[in-house]
Amino acid sequence: GGGNTANLLAIWRVHGVDRALREVWERGGVLGGWSAGGICWFEDGVTDSFGPQLRPLGDGLGFLSGSFCPHYDGEPERRPTYTRLVRDGALPPGLAADDDAALHFEGTELVEVVSQREGARGYEVTPDGEEPLETRQL
Repeated sequence: GGGNTANLLAIWRVHGVDRALREVWERGGVLGGWSAGGICWFEDGVTDSFGPQLRPLGDGLGFLSGSFCPHYDGEPERRPTYTRLVRDGALPPGLAADDDAALHFEGTELVEVVSQREGARGYEVTPDGEEPLETRQL
């Protein structure tokens, strides 16, 4: 689900949920999430957890390397802020997803991007810019 990414991670860590989730993931369990629940699996991401300005999160669970940005086309400041933070080195390169698009991983490998809305897709974002990923519309 969504919500405040920093608070979500802090509560999980206090109660050991982060360790339990890692065990499930390492055994091949299925984990999912959107918005805060998508950022959390990566090393880093762009979040509004610290106020109205979008900022780097800094301490995701790190199951997946790099950074993540949800709502890439759904919130006007997400795309330009994320690309700037990656370009400037404040965030590691990573992935972004438009609203209504999902990234499917098996282990740490991105195997497919799917979308339930025409035009919604995933992106690879590096300091050199963004590259749309092949996306299958459901």
